[in-house]
Amino acid sequence: MKLKATNYKANEIIKFIRENTGLTQEEFGKRIKRSRNAIQFYEYGQRNYDVELLLEIAKLYNLEIIIQNKTKN
Repeated sequence: MKLKATNYKANEIIKFIRENTGLTQEEFGKRIKRSRNAIQFYEYGQRNYDVELLLEIAKLYNLEIIIQNKTKN
């Protein structure tokens, strides 16, 4: 799975990861120790998550997060 985060809102990133793992909101929530409601709130943009949660998810699913300077065109 590959995602360029600057093209998405924070809530879309969580949903993208969850959907690409093939999990329901409840299953995904259990794996990251959050309720289904929390996942739903993240995905609808009603609640923000922090970088620590994103790093936890990346580690759990062996995802790579890359931060780099944009190249000038």
